[in-house]
Amino acid sequence: MSISVILADITQLRVDAIVNAANPTLLGGAGVDGAIHRAAGQALLDACRALPECAPGVRCPPGEARITPGFALPARHVIHTVGPIWHGGSHGEPALLESCYRGALQLLRARRLSSIAFPAISCGVYGYPAALAAEVAVATLHDELTRFASIDVQLCCFSETMHAIWQQALNAA
Repeated sequence: MSISVILADITQLRVDAIVNAANPTLLGGAGVDGAIHRAAGQALLDACRALPECAPGVRCPPGEARITPGFALPARHVIHTVGPIWHGGSHGEPALLESCYRGALQLLRARRLSSIAFPAISCGVYGYPAALAAEVAVATLHDELTRFASIDVQLCCFSETMHAIWQQALNAA
């Protein structure tokens, strides 16, 4: 089992899969979602458009995950997951966030892949407090990796501030 916190651009990582903190359309957006779509190229957008909708305009509901090739990215695959929008924490946000991490790892294992990088899911425009999100992420990953120890997990942070928050959560676990 290996979990590390790194300061990096997730679009530059050579891992089996990077996780995209997506919106339900899976058609790109702001933050890490937009960066991944730009770096992967038009083929990623085309692959996401080809995924079936489960409701009008929704290819991936909050808490679920979908997988596509990485196309122009160094990562072989992109696992798209939709985190919860923060509404104060009493609207099921922790369970939905936990489901994002578990769903991503389930897709990784189903394809017999062994390395993955996660961004800070829901901590951007969705407003999830970083320290609370980090606690959920680290606890969920520890639980999953006690059963599937051969997976290498990187928690990828884009800023020093976020790196410090996530490293503190990992150290406290």
